[in-house]
Amino acid sequence: MADTAAPAKQTRLDRVLNLIERAGNKLPDPFLLFGLLFLVVVVVSTVVAAFGVSVRIPGAEQDTPVRAALSGAGLEFLFTEMPENFIGFPPMKTVVTIMLGVGLAERTGLLTALIRGSFGGAPRWVLPYAVGFVGITSSVMADSAMIIVPPLAAMVFKAAGRHPVAGLLGGFAAAGAGYSTAPVVTSLDALFAGISNEVASVLPDPGATVTPVSNYYFNAVSSVVLALLAGFLIDRIIEPRMVRGGVPREETDESDVDGSVEVHREGGPEAGERITVVLGESERRGLRWAGVAAAVLIAAVLTLVLWPGSPLRNDAGGFLPESPLLDSVTTLIFLAFIVPGIAFGVPVGVVARAADVPKLMAGALRNLTGFLVLAFMLGQFIALFNWTNLGAALAVGGADLLRALGLAGYPAFLGFMVLASVLNLFIISGSSLWTLMASVFVPMFALLGFEPGFAQAAFRVGDSATQIMTPLNPYMIIILGYLRRYEPNAGLGTLVARMTPFVVPFWLLWALILTAFYFADLPLGPGMGIRL
Repeated sequence: MADTAAPAKQTRLDRVLNLIERAGNKLPDPFLLFGLLFLVVVVVSTVVAAFGVSVRIPGAEQDTPVRAALSGAGLEFLFTEMPENFIGFPPMKTVVTIMLGVGLAERTGLLTALIRGSFGGAPRWVLPYAVGFVGITSSVMADSAMIIVPPLAAMVFKAAGRHPVAGLLGGFAAAGAGYSTAPVVTSLDALFAGISNEVASVLPDPGATVTPVSNYYFNAVSSVVLALLAGFLIDRIIEPRMVRGGVPREETDESDVDGSVEVHREGGPEAGERITVVLGESERRGLRWAGVAAAVLIAAVLTLVLWPGSPLRNDAGGFLPESPLLDSVTTLIFLAFIVPGIAFGVPVGVVARAADVPKLMAGALRNLTGFLVLAFMLGQFIALFNWTNLGAALAVGGADLLRALGLAGYPAFLGFMVLASVLNLFIISGSSLWTLMASVFVPMFALLGFEPGFAQAAFRVGDSATQIMTPLNPYMIIILGYLRRYEPNAGLGTLVARMTPFVVPFWLLWALILTAFYFADLPLGPGMGIRL
């Protein structure tokens, strides 16, 4: 039935959001955006090269000239290197490999069962913090986390006698605002690392190689702190506002939330009440087998790694700063998903025969078609941007300007994070935004003495915090549909207003964590420090 409710009167916030939406809608699709930027590089590099512009990169023995794309050498590069620019795009090998494993684990039902099971038996007062932790961790499921977690959180909240809208909004906020961090390594770590290395490769001193675990220590700390913050905000700010505002607790049609999940409520509404999310017998058996498989895998890897003559050690017999072990992170992440995923799929009946495994993996690759198409243009843009040396010229000029302004230290990174947060309102794709910003800022900060892995960590703060409040986030529309089951007249302004209490605290606390790492000079991950 069509929604015939009269639209709510627009507030000032609605008008501001409408302005942002209109401005954002003028941006082309990311593929076309980077296609246009590719053409801009072609024209600008040709004009700048005509004036004989060159720069001296610190550490280099001679000047680096800006090369024209519309020249003999430039045309040769464009025509002969196009396939390699695409296939050789660094994130391709890591993201595709990891998504084969993640996709299988998701399609067998393992990841969803883990999320549902994590709520089981939780005391009523713990639920907001459980939602925060599950939401932060669920980024391992990539974008699907923002669809799966919120309605499940709403259902569990309702079963416990708490306000379901608080669970819905809290689940979305934790999954979205904390998207760039998790206590486990995700495909996003691999994607960002590939872009960082490709951009830094043009420098005389590119710093330590960025791997999918280069930000792991920073991510692990951030995920725990932000999960606790999300729980606190849900419990003390979001839910009380729902109650004070008289937001209905009942859905107009709860059967569509997730018909595959049963939630049983035990006891009364008192604070000590516990709830149980019921998993099927096959799912429980599958989780047990997945746990056994994961334990066997961990034991096998540890045996190989700790063996004194292990081929995964470096020439000095260790693992840092570089070693075959760190170069094997993509393989290890793949195995961490594929092995438990298969072990779970067998007892639940999803993997009935060996031929089902490649079918499930093929299904995961079908979800990557959008990324593959975008990767073609991203690869061309980065390759040409690096070949023309425009990035080097901008980096040297930007570094000189920051020094002149006295912003050569941490204030420059604060400004960088603010810029990333603003741009994130318009460019939702993290890979697209990092490609755009890394092309200039990774070399610039490297010239100021900072590791590319540190610039990448700073980008994570700005990239995630604001994406839950922009109308250009396609998942906002999905969550708005859920919200309208409780508030038929709710609009994007309503949703953004409910998300705002998460955005500012998330940004500030996350920036504070990075600040602590910076001034304490703590490693961000294995083999990755702050300064070159």
